[in-house]
Amino acid sequence: MNALNDLLKNFVIQCQKILGDNLVGIYLHGSAVMRCYNDKKSDIDLLIVVNEVIPNDIKHSFMDMVVELNTYAPPKGIELSIVKRDVCDPFVYPTPFELHFSIAHLKWYKTDPLDYIDKMNGTDKDLAAHFTIIYHRGKCLYGKDIKDVFGEVGKENYFDSIYSDIENAETEIINDPTYIILNLCRVLAYKKEELILSKQEGGKWGICNVPEKYQNLIVQALDEYSSDRSTKWEENNTREFAEYMISQIRN
Repeated sequence: MNALNDLLKNFVIQCQKILGDNLVGIYLHGSAVMRCYNDKKSDIDLLIVVNEVIPNDIKHSFMDMVVELNTYAPPKGIELSIVKRDVCDPFVYPTPFELHFSIAHLKWYKTDPLDYIDKMNGTDKDLAAHFTIIYHRGKCLYGKDIKDVFGEVGKENYFDSIYSDIENAETEIINDPTYIILNLCRVLAYKKEELILSKQEGGKWGICNVPEKYQNLIVQALDEYSSDRSTKWEENNTREFAEYMISQIRN
């Protein structure tokens, strides 16, 4: 965690320099605040809140900084969004964002940064889930306290956000079984008990609340998620699990 802490400290310093008085706060969410961070398999989830629209030249400086810091990040890299304060409280859904970055977009930015900066904005349903984690379990790295910036996300918006992440699970589970298995568990945990869980916590909930025939599958996913190991998955079993879980979530 020392390497993570050093990277976050550097990120905060650079954000202050680049965004200046426009910066409201920097907030950490995801596995790093939910006690399941694995530097081999986790990304670093950040949300930056600003007061006003960011000019393109400042976005360019910000992105150059993020791309440079990302070279020191774990393999899954940094994932972040910048939002304006006025969409945080009262919460706006789907949530507008000013800028987004993940390693999935790294090639695009390096190839054509002006095009990236021009087009990387809009709305993102995922932000409802991120805001919820920040509100209940997040960490303020710099700036205004969480409860001074964020309002609560409504239950319907939060569920729609996390459901949109697994609605195609029957097909997507083949490509990323660990992520989908654990995510299905945490979505069902929210549907049944309104629990706001990490993927790891969702898996542990699933072991106790999903039929016994699927328990080994969940145990395998938890083991792979928290270690360096890779699992050989049986396609029919994972598809069957996804179909069962989706049917339970939709009921």
